[in-house]
Amino acid sequence: MNPTTAPRTYRVKSFGCQMNVYDGERMGELLAAQGLAPAAEGEEAELVVLNTCHIREKAAEKVYSDIGRLVKAGREAKAQGRNAPMIAVAGCVAQAEGEEIMARAPAVSMVVGPQAYHRLPEMLDRAVQGERATDTDMPAIAKFAALPERRRIGPASFLTVQEGCDKFCTYCVVPYTRGAEISRPYGDLVAEAQKLVEAGAKEISLLGQNVSAWRGDDAKGRTVGLAGLIRDLAQIDGLARIRYTTSHPADMDDDLIAAHGEVEKLMPFLHLPVQAGSDRVLRAMNRSHTAESYLRLLERFRAARPDLALSGDFIVGFPGETEAEFAETLALVDAVGYAQAFSFKYSPRPGTPAASMDGQIAPQVMDERLQRLQAALNRDQHAFNRASTGKRCEVLVERKGKLPGQWLGKSPWLQSVWFEADCAIGDLVTVELGEAGPNSLEGRVLELTST
Repeated sequence: MNPTTAPRTYRVKSFGCQMNVYDGERMGELLAAQGLAPAAEGEEAELVVLNTCHIREKAAEKVYSDIGRLVKAGREAKAQGRNAPMIAVAGCVAQAEGEEIMARAPAVSMVVGPQAYHRLPEMLDRAVQGERATDTDMPAIAKFAALPERRRIGPASFLTVQEGCDKFCTYCVVPYTRGAEISRPYGDLVAEAQKLVEAGAKEISLLGQNVSAWRGDDAKGRTVGLAGLIRDLAQIDGLARIRYTTSHPADMDDDLIAAHGEVEKLMPFLHLPVQAGSDRVLRAMNRSHTAESYLRLLERFRAARPDLALSGDFIVGFPGETEAEFAETLALVDAVGYAQAFSFKYSPRPGTPAASMDGQIAPQVMDERLQRLQAALNRDQHAFNRASTGKRCEVLVERKGKLPGQWLGKSPWLQSVWFEADCAIGDLVTVELGEAGPNSLEGRVLELTST
């Protein structure tokens, strides 16, 4: 590649999980610290970072499709006398297929994995000089010390506390793309949380591929788990809400269960993936729980916090899944009554054990099962929302609605609530929940509780 003009504007396009959203925000802050400005809405960016997710079906193909669109836009830009956008691919697809991306897509200037994106500025310098750069190194959480101060702080902010996973579920690429489980130091997290609150955050969501595996030594030198961290973060003045995601049933300890009943700032919401309701399928997935142990665990959480809203993840059509085993998943859904849930068709990820298992399910069978599962999940989500009508709760104002005077925010149970009020983003308002749709509720404002 020939040397090119340094880009002045950027856009980070993030796919997938909340961790990717967090990583995308941090990459934007890195680029801003180098003097780049975010491209205005509707304008082409001079640097586009595709922050990819490898979990979803056909993730790599979607990356190449986006690259193709950017190449086409670049040709049109050159025809008009402008520079083509510089392209960087980041995230889990970059980690898994970095060299192949460089080989297949000559227009890509940089490929950087999720544990190395703190080196994006130096890679950009090399790219401007015409050198294509790949960095998929996986240093032990070194990136956090290299990241700049947080700049864009919304009322609901993310804080990554843990990365990687050691569980090796047979369908999952996370251990290969994010590495082994690593916990960020306690002191770093408390300090970052304090700065987030000082910058305007009212709610902090603690993130990790397996967030409930977090461990660290607190200010007194005691080893504590996620519950200990939550209890200490709850002491920060100005922090109104704490959430965490995503957890694994194997790491949900007694203290974390108790925290849901004892820590007022910990919101009554739990996302705990189960993936299937069949014990045989769960064993084939290398999940450490059974359907029964999962249900008993949820009972303990509900005993600690009776109004707890539950969320989960499901995979349909795992290799060898029979109709009777799928029926066990539907039975588990009926038993739980999820407030929210995510469900997907199984898709083989290269290099994972499940990709080479016998009994791969036909696509049309997976489609039909997914439709039935989602119908049951949507039924229960709507039922949870309808059961919430008449409740009084605080809503954190996150953004403006489509209509004048309308605002949108989240209830303690992570429901979307819209309402009309004289308020501002970041306010906490007390509402009475009214008309319930499948995805949101109307709120009638009773009072502005905090600003």
